[in-house]
Amino acid sequence: MPHPRDILLGAQARTGSLPVCDHYSGVEARMRKSLQLQAEMAREFGAVVFDVTLDCEDGAPVGGEAEHAALVTELALAAAPDARVAVRVHAVDHPSFQSDVAAIAGKAGHRLAHIMVPKVESPRDVERAAAALDAAGAAQLPLQVLIESPAAVHRAFDIAAHPRVQSLSFGLMDFVSAHGGAILADAMGIEGQFTHPLVVRAKLAIASACHAHGKVPSHSVITEFKDAEALKRAARRAAREFGFTRMWSIHPDQIRPVLEALAPSDQDIETAARIIIAAERAQWAPISFGGKLEDRASYRYHWQVLERGHQTGRKLPDDVQGWFAGPQR
Repeated sequence: MPHPRDILLGAQARTGSLPVCDHYSGVEARMRKSLQLQAEMAREFGAVVFDVTLDCEDGAPVGGEAEHAALVTELALAAAPDARVAVRVHAVDHPSFQSDVAAIAGKAGHRLAHIMVPKVESPRDVERAAAALDAAGAAQLPLQVLIESPAAVHRAFDIAAHPRVQSLSFGLMDFVSAHGGAILADAMGIEGQFTHPLVVRAKLAIASACHAHGKVPSHSVITEFKDAEALKRAARRAAREFGFTRMWSIHPDQIRPVLEALAPSDQDIETAARIIIAAERAQWAPISFGGKLEDRASYRYHWQVLERGHQTGRKLPDDVQGWFAGPQR
């Protein structure tokens, strides 16, 4: 029987196809701890529920970029076979960009989930990054990019349209500082970033660009990592009001709140499972469910609820678990 993913998604946007949490670390001890935690939580949830991104941009000491790239390569190669490990390299105009890509993607590209490129300003930057990956023998690696300036936000749709781009992330703090003091510091806070008009406009533009081109919109980090409830509220707003389907973490204590906030409710999962099972029995023709019409448009939504439940480690009903066995395409 055809898989529901193939029946319902096809060429449609698949913005839920990545883990909902992307965890960043750049110090050796924290990078090792992050990989260990990913493995522990994968055993707990039965799936890898967050990416680990090893950071060269902020993690490498000035003058020690090559040594840090070698360390990141070593850690990626030593990670568990089912680990999801990525690397943030330096920006394309940084002197270490080419050597980062050559060393890391050239040696460990087959073990990486993606390469994150910061400070992307235009599709031309994406082309430069893609060409560097190709030259390193890592043409299979997707690119994720950081949008961090007003000009980049202006070009977000063109950047998201590039076939090598998998996800756009919003770099809140760099975006605010790029305005030369015109946006005050409270716009970087847990409340202000959801109310300042220029920041709100940027977030909506990035999320809309991603959804238009079937890419994953990833929300910026929340720096207040000690307040788990405030973090969950922010993550829920990012998902429910702004359309983000993925979020950064910079501290291990942020991972579970992000997973919880971006996960569907148990009731939503149960309803989605019942509708998808009934739809399959009807060979995907329209059905009546609970006195309402359901057809392929709503089936697609409910299938994405199930995918999100799987990606956040939620228990799925027995009748649908078989669709999530084995590697996810």
